[in-house]
Amino acid sequence: MNTTTEVEQNESEVPQPKTKRPAGKKAKPAKKVGRAKKPASKRKAERANTKAEVIALLKRAKGATLAEIVAATKWQAHTVRGFVSILGSNGGQKIESSKSADGERTYKIGK
Repeated sequence: MNTTTEVEQNESEVPQPKTKRPAGKKAKPAKKVGRAKKPASKRKAERANTKAEVIALLKRAKGATLAEIVAATKWQAHTVRGFVSILGSNGGQKIESSKSADGERTYKIGK
């Protein structure tokens, strides 16, 4: 007799599955809290001005050294080299690159 009451007690302890939510009620999405986004147009304008500045430096008679471009744009050296490479391949510009005796790389837009 004790065995049936123990089995009945164990069955009642089994957790019941949760019921589904009625079709009419949906969970509300959580509100995202964060920083305000900057307008994209300002960023594109800044980037266009920087690109134009680099192109102006490269159009000078002497051209521009890698260090001069890095100082003017505050870009890293590998970013400047990548930009110059893209400018030569996709930009339709002829880029001349030379290295001075002290090892300084100079870029210039050729004619």
